[in-house]
Amino acid sequence: MSAALALGVFVVAFYFIATEKADKVKTVLVAAGVMTALGLAPGAAVFFSEQQGIDWNVIFLLFGMMVIVGVIKKTGLFDFLAIWAAKRAHGRPYRLMVMLMVITAVASPFLDNVTIIMLVVPVTVVVCDRLRVAAQPYIIAEVLAANIGGAATLIGDPPNIIIASRAGLSFNDFLMHMAPIVVVVFVVFVLLTRVLFRKDFEFNPDRVAEVMTLNERRAITDPRLLVRCLAVLALVIAGFALHTVLHLEPSIVALLGAGVMLLVARTDVGETLAEVEWPTLVFFIGLFVMVAGLGNTGVIDAIGTWTVQVVGDDYFAAATALIFGSAVLGAFFDNIPYTATMAPIVEELVAGVPDPATGQALWWAFALGADFGGNGTAVAASANVVAIGMAARTGHRISFWQFTRYGIVVTILSTVMAWVYVALRYFA
Repeated sequence: MSAALALGVFVVAFYFIATEKADKVKTVLVAAGVMTALGLAPGAAVFFSEQQGIDWNVIFLLFGMMVIVGVIKKTGLFDFLAIWAAKRAHGRPYRLMVMLMVITAVASPFLDNVTIIMLVVPVTVVVCDRLRVAAQPYIIAEVLAANIGGAATLIGDPPNIIIASRAGLSFNDFLMHMAPIVVVVFVVFVLLTRVLFRKDFEFNPDRVAEVMTLNERRAITDPRLLVRCLAVLALVIAGFALHTVLHLEPSIVALLGAGVMLLVARTDVGETLAEVEWPTLVFFIGLFVMVAGLGNTGVIDAIGTWTVQVVGDDYFAAATALIFGSAVLGAFFDNIPYTATMAPIVEELVAGVPDPATGQALWWAFALGADFGGNGTAVAASANVVAIGMAARTGHRISFWQFTRYGIVVTILSTVMAWVYVALRYFA
C-alpha cells in the first residue's frame, strides 16, 4: 500500500513538472512534504543518508561552483570568451554550436558535466545575445554533449563516482571501457545536431559583421581579479582530478574553492550569493526526498529484484536490461539517486556471476545506461536542471518538453549504440 502511495505521489508530481501546470520548485516541495508527512520518506534519515535521502555532496558541489562562477563573472571573462567564439565561428550557427559542444564534451570528463555547464552556459548566453539568436538550442546541445562526454571518466558524471565506489573501479578502468564508445556516440551526436536543430540556425550578416569588429580583450573589466580567479579555478580543477588521491569529496573541493575565491576576490559576499541559483538547489533537495520515498517504500528495489529474477543466468539479457532499464528509469527518477539506489542491487547480481570479466561488463552496462539516460528528460540529470535554471535566470527559458523532445532522441540513439558496443566487446 505504501509503495503504491509513494509511486502515486511521484507520478502526480512528475505530471505537474512535465506539463508545467505548476512551478517545479513548488511541486517538488509539496510532493516531498506529502511523502514525509505520510511516513513514506525515511524520516530524519532523509537528511543524513546518501542512499536514502538528500545527497548533500551534490548540493554543496553545485553551491560551491555557483559561487565560483558568480565571482568569475565579474571579471568579464565570459564576455571575452563569447566574442572570441563568435569571431572564430564567423557567426555561422552550426559551426558555433559544434565549437561549443566540443569544448563542453572535452572538458566534461575532467571537470564533471555539472561544473562545465556552469562555466559554458554564461558564455553561450552572451554570444547568442551578441548575435541576436535564440540561446536555447545551443544550451540544450551543450547539456546533451556534457552528459555524453562526462560518461567517459570516473569523475565526469556523478553516477560514475557511485558505481566506482561500489564496484572498486579505477579512473583508468573507466577511461579504457567507457571512453571508446563515448567518442563514437559524440561524433554521431555532432552530426545529428545538424538535423535536430536545423530550424533554429539563424544567420544575421549585419549582426555578425558588428561582432567581428569587437575587440574581445576590452571585455576584461578586471585583469588582476581574473588572474587570481583563474589560479583558484585551476586548483579546483586539479582537486577534482585528484580527489581520489587526496581523499576529498568533489563537494569539499568546490566549497574550499568557493571560500578561497571569495577571499582573493574581496567582493561583496551578499552580491555573490545573489548569483547562486537557489531555486535549482531547492528543486534538487525536494527531488531527492521524492526519490527517497520510492526507495524507502521498496518501489525501486522491487523493480530491480524483478529484473534480476527475469534475466536469471542469461548475463547478456542482464546487461541489456541494465542498459535500457537504467536509461528509462534514470530519465524519470534523476540518474544520481537512481544509481545510488540500484547500485546495491547490481552488486548483488554481479556477485552471482562466476566470470569476473562478465561481472564487470554488467557494471559497464549499468554505467552506460545511467549516464546516457541522463539526457532523457529535463530532470534526468543534474546538468540538465542546472542549465535550465541558469537559462531561465537570463531570460532564455527552456520548457520541460523543449528539452525533452531532443533528449529522448539522443538517449535512444546513444543507448542503442551502447548496447551494440557491450554486445560486441563483452559477449560476442
